[in-house]
Amino acid sequence: MRKFALFLIGFEILFPSMLTAQNLNQKLGLFENSSDVGSVKHVGKATYDSSSQQYELQGSGTNIWFDSDEFHYLWKRLKGDFILTAQVEFVGDGVEPHRKVGWMVRESLAADASHVSAVVHGDGLASLQYRPETKAETGEKKMRVEGPDVIRLTREGHIYTMSVARWGETFVSEKVVSCTLPDEVYVGLFISSHNADVSEKAIFKNVRIEIPFAEGKVAYRDYLGSNLEIMDVFTGERQVLRQFPNSVQAPNWTPDGRTLIYNSEGLLYNYDLASGEISILNTGTVNANNNDHVLSFDGKQMGISSNHSEKDNYQSVIYHVPIEGGEPRRVTDKSPSYLHGWSPDGQYLTYTAGRNGDYDIYVISKEGGEEIQLTTAPGVDDGPEYTPDGKYIYFNSVRTGMMQIWRMKPDGAEQEQVTFDNLNNWFPHISPDGKWIVFLTFNNDVAPSDHPFYKQVYLRMMPISGGEPKVIAYLYGGQGTINVPSWSPDSRKISFVSNSDLLR
Repeated sequence: MRKFALFLIGFEILFPSMLTAQNLNQKLGLFENSSDVGSVKHVGKATYDSSSQQYELQGSGTNIWFDSDEFHYLWKRLKGDFILTAQVEFVGDGVEPHRKVGWMVRESLAADASHVSAVVHGDGLASLQYRPETKAETGEKKMRVEGPDVIRLTREGHIYTMSVARWGETFVSEKVVSCTLPDEVYVGLFISSHNADVSEKAIFKNVRIEIPFAEGKVAYRDYLGSNLEIMDVFTGERQVLRQFPNSVQAPNWTPDGRTLIYNSEGLLYNYDLASGEISILNTGTVNANNNDHVLSFDGKQMGISSNHSEKDNYQSVIYHVPIEGGEPRRVTDKSPSYLHGWSPDGQYLTYTAGRNGDYDIYVISKEGGEEIQLTTAPGVDDGPEYTPDGKYIYFNSVRTGMMQIWRMKPDGAEQEQVTFDNLNNWFPHISPDGKWIVFLTFNNDVAPSDHPFYKQVYLRMMPISGGEPKVIAYLYGGQGTINVPSWSPDSRKISFVSNSDLLR
């Protein structure tokens, strides 16, 4: 629901092969420069590994404290609001327990400049530190998490929020509102050894600088740029394959492991993983496709949902088309219908549909005909997907208050809840080996029945046998991030989309 197709606007959107590649400086990645701040004894440096998209910082300095600082800084200049996220680890045991790394937002490169910093110390202490004005004493708010390795610092106007987590856990946050830094600031990663005679090192990975949806923009009319990403679900290491200035959504991973298929502006595209080349997947006259498109288990058919028909009041209808492309065959007579899964034998499609003022789960033959309703609970049931062995359909449901993951037999019998927490969980995707579930999680500041664009969200994973979900990615996204099955055929990686205002 509310999975509207987008329309073609502009040369770059018509020809996605002309879109910008990952916007990285080959020497410094996302950043402009690297500098020592203050009178450090040992010159620091920053390096960027373009293959792993990781950073290494080396630096010295007595401290970042009192009314003056000494450290090494990898920075860029930014205006407006932003979200800064990274995983960090020190290299080696170190000398001083209070060596520091983290994110810093700074008025200037002067040693006594005002700043706000999200800091992790060598002994595991995490704190939000800030100098509210030039030459002022440094203030501090200590976090309630010891030894975090995921750090986030956000700015909304003059409000700065630090969030930290141990990888796999959800964030804990602290705010400071008293720092009125200028609109244009230095933003970056830093390291300080806390000892003038010592130089320390740290590794930063999954580094993201994201520009959020601005005030005044209108949801489902205005869109942010997109990062097409893949990640190893067991290590958490992510790779941005390509950046687009427009909305790209919901990548499928083909069973042969060669291609990602995503939708953008009403069309479907193939992204060749070996070459990075992009081509259109021909869907004939069905050209207002939304982000509910699913490959059959054998990879020979693509099921699509499209809002293209005037006779359906431009509401979503389900079709399927050979993976080579062609004119799609219509499956559902009624709308709105949003596809989410094929049966393993390729004979049935399962989907969520709005009927009589409610959203429930249905199945239908790929040849069309009568649809079979599987759920009847009041509220939203969505995201149905068959397990590879065909024994269950997993889905998400709001029937117990929060949006949670459920499962049932393919005939709708034995409906049982799978996740139990105070977050909102959407779109369960089962690994090809049948061992794992990955799903999208919204915080509880989002209405349980909604899955909007442009929120701070998690991707989480749990064993299909049950257990505590583990966060595997911390990102800015939501609608369009991972609406569809997106596992690699070896059950080790997933593909997804994160978002940022790349044009700013």
